[in-house]
Amino acid sequence: MSSTTFLIVLGAAFLHAFWNAVVKGAGDKTIMLGMIALGHVVPGVILVMMYPSPGWGAVPYVIASTVIHWGYYFLLNVAYRLGDLSMIYPITRGLSPVLIALGAQFWVGETLPWLAWVGVFTISGGVLILTKGIVRGGIPLGGVLAAVGAAVIVASYSLVDGVGVRQADNAMGYIGWLYVSELAVAIFVFGTRWQRLRQIKAKTLVLGYLGGVLSGTAYGLVLYANTMAPLGVVSAVRETSVIFAAMIGVMWFGEGPKRRRLLAGVIVSLGIICIGLTK
Repeated sequence: MSSTTFLIVLGAAFLHAFWNAVVKGAGDKTIMLGMIALGHVVPGVILVMMYPSPGWGAVPYVIASTVIHWGYYFLLNVAYRLGDLSMIYPITRGLSPVLIALGAQFWVGETLPWLAWVGVFTISGGVLILTKGIVRGGIPLGGVLAAVGAAVIVASYSLVDGVGVRQADNAMGYIGWLYVSELAVAIFVFGTRWQRLRQIKAKTLVLGYLGGVLSGTAYGLVLYANTMAPLGVVSAVRETSVIFAAMIGVMWFGEGPKRRRLLAGVIVSLGIICIGLTK
């Protein structure tokens, strides 16, 4: 991974952590997720207008990713209703790098060097340190299961889009159509919860929409990076977002403990170093 690609993914990691914090801090998380989806649509329309079509070969990937994202939004909503940001987010993101690296190896034949594998597992291990104590009642079992399910879905849509954006005639066109397709999510959420939508303050809705723009920017950067580096490596570096989320959880929501978050940050940094040393 080049230094430019690394910085792109690191920026995406921060943006991803921030929009998850926006969802966690919202009163009505379902409406907020609808606003997040809507926040993808406008940038998507702009990309569709600016760049050529991704071609018919990319259509199955766009459809599959959109359907998978529905499951992601649903499980994320359930998980955040039952647990803290700094507990749910690490589970959701910590398992996905290993799953994506394995999926990429068996699906597209991307075999990582041994040092890259060390980095992937180290990052996942550092992330999962933040989940210590959940089995002893840190969060309800339903929250844990929802977070684990979301992790599997993250790996699924990451693999689908990672392959899709490479198969597309134009990567930016693929990202644009992927985001436009999320209009279906926004229509479903708002159409079935219209009264709840009308009761939410305009400031909150604007915040959710901006969160969606950040979310779209973050994922777009990751998809672009997938065209320049192995899927497993991009995913692993992206999960530095968990450290950002832990810091936000402490500073914004007053979550603890802090020592464990510092340890996790150190271990994740070691994993990134391993990936950086991979030739």
